[in-house]
Amino acid sequence: MKNKLFLSILLSLLILQGWAQVNNRSALVGDWSGKLDNGAVSLTLILHLEQKEQWINVTMDSPDQGAKGIPAFKEYLTDDSIAIKFETLGANYRARLTDGKLVGTFTQFGFSLPLNLSRGVPEVRRPQNPQPPYPYITEEVTFQNAEAGATLAGTLTYPVGYNPIQQKKTKVVLLISGSGQQNRNEELMNHQPFLVIADFLARQGIATLRYDDRATGASVGGDLKNATTADFMLDAAAGMEFLRNRKFGRVGCLGHSEGGAIAFMLGAKEKTDFIVSLAGPGVKGDTLLAAQNNRILQLMKSPARGSVASIRSMAIRQQNAWMNFFIDYDPAKDIQAIRCPVFALNGDRDAQVISSLNLESIRRLLPKSPYNIIKEYPGLNHLFQHAETGLPTEYGNIEETISPEVLQDISQWINGLK
Repeated sequence: MKNKLFLSILLSLLILQGWAQVNNRSALVGDWSGKLDNGAVSLTLILHLEQKEQWINVTMDSPDQGAKGIPAFKEYLTDDSIAIKFETLGANYRARLTDGKLVGTFTQFGFSLPLNLSRGVPEVRRPQNPQPPYPYITEEVTFQNAEAGATLAGTLTYPVGYNPIQQKKTKVVLLISGSGQQNRNEELMNHQPFLVIADFLARQGIATLRYDDRATGASVGGDLKNATTADFMLDAAAGMEFLRNRKFGRVGCLGHSEGGAIAFMLGAKEKTDFIVSLAGPGVKGDTLLAAQNNRILQLMKSPARGSVASIRSMAIRQQNAWMNFFIDYDPAKDIQAIRCPVFALNGDRDAQVISSLNLESIRRLLPKSPYNIIKEYPGLNHLFQHAETGLPTEYGNIEETISPEVLQDISQWINGLK
């Protein structure tokens, strides 16, 4: 997931760019993988050497960051040695084949780390991904945000045993992804959280609609360059209206991260019958990002000197419409205006939306209701995985996509609403 809420603290380790190719052949053709470890962070890197007639194409993946197919410029390549240069970033990787491994060094900005690669790609296990045959039906649908010129494409998942004419109408939930353009499954580092959630809820009698963000996947149209959270809220509002026209029962929304902010906006505008906020923000954007910055630096055992001033200074340099809106957006007014039931969840190892900061603010701001639940889960990160540190670089290494306890709590809460 390209997540704007995860600041580019690790870019010196993660961003590998290059270009061009060398006309040759090599016994090194194939896939190689290994760990780049600086003591605080360990990243899986995968080197692909693919023979293309007389050319060998070299690309690098950083699956822990969701980066795939990054092209590399080759300085030289033989049957037992390789040198790859990343000129624009002052980086290179040089290695020699020793005892069946590429034993080498990755260097960037004057810092060098050992990087040894073995043949093959590590197996990625995602045991929670649903496998066919499914005991429910799905429907591919589209809906329109006409004002933005956006057509959003998604998957409507009906619950097991769905009967559209039953007297007790089925509840349905719109799933709203976090920041950055993501597909309908909110795919990140080979995890598909929204696919897992939709499957689980269908088995508990709850329908869902998950959709590709504007100009992503099968969704087309809509301005991206100048789009802000408020614009993405209008896309979600169009999805809510689409579901109401399908004659379901109560129509609610589940938002993750920035999607939680969008859910709060929809609640304030009385567009939703209930809200599930997965790590939704409860404080102003600049405060949230400063806390995120410091938490990640602390986990990396680096000095944590982030401040609201530094976040705002960075935003000025970026001149990004989304960031300018986000740092100024304070959810307080929206949260205070919500009258529908809310289930707000966070993990205490969330390094992106700090639970102690955001959950407490939501608890203080949200109007009292017997249906509201504010819950912090021990040991869970921003994706609601059981994690060791909560660093985003752990996401891809964890087999679990989302805690079964969280899935169970969400379904029980929604089914308990009258």
